[in-house]
Amino acid sequence: MASPEAFALDIPTLLCLSFALSFLPLAYIFSTLLPTNSLRNRVLFFWHAYDALTHIFIEGSFLYECFFSYATLPPGFSTPSPHFLSRSDRVYGAAYGTGPSARLWQEYAKADHRWAVADAGVISLELLTVFLGGPAAVYVCYLLWRSSSETLSARARGSAKATLWLVMTALATAELYGGFMTFAPEWLTGSEALATQDPVYLWLYLFFFNTLWVWMPIWVLWEAGKELTAAFVVKEVQLQEKKD
Repeated sequence: MASPEAFALDIPTLLCLSFALSFLPLAYIFSTLLPTNSLRNRVLFFWHAYDALTHIFIEGSFLYECFFSYATLPPGFSTPSPHFLSRSDRVYGAAYGTGPSARLWQEYAKADHRWAVADAGVISLELLTVFLGGPAAVYVCYLLWRSSSETLSARARGSAKATLWLVMTALATAELYGGFMTFAPEWLTGSEALATQDPVYLWLYLFFFNTLWVWMPIWVLWEAGKELTAAFVVKEVQLQEKKD
């Protein structure tokens, strides 16, 4: 396991944590605008709004740093094969950036070193997360709004709800799979990149910031299961009534 320096709450670290958490109140404000009194729908909207903001802006900045922040190696030196972006003379990642987003990922990388560099496995998962997961979460918010609108016909709301639960189920499953594929390789190889000795890195950076994308998708799947069961029960009752 990695052995980082002890956690220190200086101004740059505080700014990074504040930015990472700032989307929570923003997502909550968005959820209060949803035209419904359903607590479940508001929580679903809040979660997917926060999910979308995190994927697109925070994790999107990680991809930016991986592709555009780099250091050029001195003549005669090269990176080990295989070479990221086929450049043997460069090392890529947030560790070599100087902007605010680079500092954000340099901070998180104190807990998981892979996020400071261009780790091909992590980048591959993040490409799917940013460009598919983020837009899918935005679409879920749109469908929640549409299915809650009293100005639409019952047929239109029903169609929106059907699409909503299909997309939410697919997104929740993908996020659970993505989380597993992010950490399973580390667990199987001794967690060399993870810093678990410091309680802040372990419980805040690694546990809290990652298990949000475990518990919430599991809850979404649980709710989706109830919706699916209810829909089939109603359908079977209707068919039985027609037979009778």
